[in-house]
Amino acid sequence: MIPVPLTGVIPPLCTPLTPAGEVDTRSLRALVEHLIGARVHALFALGSTGEAAYLTDARRRTALETVVEAAAGRVPVLAGAIDMTAGRAADQARTAARLGADAVVATAPFYARCHPAETADHFRRVRQAAGVPLVAYDIPAAVHTRLDPEVLLRLAAEGTLSGVKDSSGDDGALRRLLVAVRGRGLHGSFAVLTGSELAADGALLAGAHGLVPGLGNVDPHGFTRLYAHARAGQWEAAAAEQDRLAALFGLAAVGDPAVMGVDSRAYGGFKAALHLLGVIGCPATAAPQVPLDEAAVKAVRGYLEEGGLLP
Repeated sequence: MIPVPLTGVIPPLCTPLTPAGEVDTRSLRALVEHLIGARVHALFALGSTGEAAYLTDARRRTALETVVEAAAGRVPVLAGAIDMTAGRAADQARTAARLGADAVVATAPFYARCHPAETADHFRRVRQAAGVPLVAYDIPAAVHTRLDPEVLLRLAAEGTLSGVKDSSGDDGALRRLLVAVRGRGLHGSFAVLTGSELAADGALLAGAHGLVPGLGNVDPHGFTRLYAHARAGQWEAAAAEQDRLAALFGLAAVGDPAVMGVDSRAYGGFKAALHLLGVIGCPATAAPQVPLDEAAVKAVRGYLEEGGLLP
C-alpha cells in the first residue's frame, strides 16, 4: 500500500475523545471520511497531533483499529510507534503492524540520552520488529534530540528507513537534507516530508515529497489544493493557498498561554475547529491539558469564517 517514495498530503489525525477521555470512535470515523473526501494521499494515526503521548496502550489500539477499519484500504495508514526506548517502540511497532498499519513512524529514543550510533541501532530494531516500512520522525522539541542527517542517509541507503517527517522547524536544515538526498541518489526511494503548516509551499519547491500538517485535519482541501498547484508548477497559486492557510493557522494559538502549553493550545484549536465544522462530537483534549475557554473557541470560529470554512 505504501508508494515508493511516499508522497502527497498525509494529515496526522487528531484523536477525538469523549468527555470521559475515551476514544470517540464514531467521530474518528467521521474524521477519516472528512480527510479521504478531500483526496488526501495517506493518513497518519497516533502522532503528536493525535495526542499519542497522552493515550494508554489500549486507547492507542482502539484509535488505530478505528482508522484502519474506516480507511478500508482506500489510502495507506501510517501509525506512530512512539515510545521512550527501542524495546518499547518495537512493541508499539509490532502492534501497529498487526492491527493493519501500512507503515510505522518512530522518533529517536527519549528520556534516555543516546549517541547517534545508538539512535541508528534504535531505528534498525524498530524496523525489524515492525516488518513494514519505517519513517523517522524528527521532532527535537518533543524528544530533545535532533536526528543526524548522516544517520538518516545511511539508514535510507541500507533500506532501514523509507522516509523522514521533518518537524524540526529548521527550514535551512531541511533544504540541506533534500540536497544531500538527491546527491546520494535517494530521492526516488526515501521520502522527505515536512510537518510545517507555514512553509509547505517552500518545502515542496525545494523538493520535499509531501506534507504532514496538523492543520490538515481542519482544512484538508486547502492542503491538497496547495500540493496539486505545486506539483503542476503553479507556484503563484500555491503561494496564495499557503498564505490563506498561514492565516488560518492562527487558530492553533488562541488559547491563553498563561494557563496552557503550546501543544494543548494547538490540539485544542484543531479540535474546536473540527467540532464547529460538525466533524467531531466533542472538542475535548486529553488530560491534563487545559481546554479552550469560551473566548478562545469564539476566536477559532473567527478564523474559520475568515478562512472561508464557515459562513
